[in-house]
Amino acid sequence: MKPGDELPALTIPITRTLIVAGALASRDYQDVHHDTEAAREKGSPDIFMNILTTNGLVGRYLTDHFGPRCVLRKVAIRLGAPNYPGDTMVLRGTVTEVSDGTAVVRIVGANGLGHHVTGTATVSLPEGTE
Repeated sequence: MKPGDELPALTIPITRTLIVAGALASRDYQDVHHDTEAAREKGSPDIFMNILTTNGLVGRYLTDHFGPRCVLRKVAIRLGAPNYPGDTMVLRGTVTEVSDGTAVVRIVGANGLGHHVTGTATVSLPEGTE
């Protein structure tokens, strides 16, 4: 592994169930994540995914690639375009740095509206991965 290496893309269908289940699992009971009418009253066309669910999906993406023995040391993400039901998000990653058993990966998750999530993650790699 070296800087510039790209991780395989991960395509995630954004379902109403994923959005609501992610909000419940992360104890985020804000109505905009489960109540369509409330979301519309607040100016959104539908419910939308919360950042904690997005963070979990980014973590899954990295551990799917690097394996269950990797350790996520730092995840720094920002949200952009909302993830609404019926859309698809594609996560992509590019290794930007590798040293001393760690890798830094630039993450971008895009949907039909643009970039939903951007950021970086620092991952401790299992021995023999570099």
